[in-house]
Amino acid sequence: MSVTSEASTTWNGTLFEGSGDVTLSSSHQGPFDVNWKARSEGSGSVTTPEELIAAAHSSCFSMALSNALAQNGTPPERIETTASVTFVPGTGISGSHLNVNATVPGLSGEDFARIADEAKTGCPVSAALAGIEITLEATLA
Repeated sequence: MSVTSEASTTWNGTLFEGSGDVTLSSSHQGPFDVNWKARSEGSGSVTTPEELIAAAHSSCFSMALSNALAQNGTPPERIETTASVTFVPGTGISGSHLNVNATVPGLSGEDFARIADEAKTGCPVSAALAGIEITLEATLA
């Protein structure tokens, strides 16, 4: 069975002067404001496509890691993942850095690093982002 997820964007005006909003269909979250200035200069109040990609990457990786740890016989108590997606105006998205901190009883740091790296590769969003560099920093709590 396949599942299709949707988000909708309405954009008004040109790239540089215009703005838009994004709504997530399934959760009815939004609208979230988007504009070029936030994307190219950063913002604390306006989202960007890269922030939405980071949300997808961090959640997908956390799920993949949770599954891999359970299959290893060492289910996690907690996983906290931050994905930092970098955008360079004129170039595009250049990378995603995953920073994960997890509580996993009975697992060595070496085994955790190996399983986290395998989860990074096996995460479907990582696969979708194969055209960019994906880095990982994994720490046991």
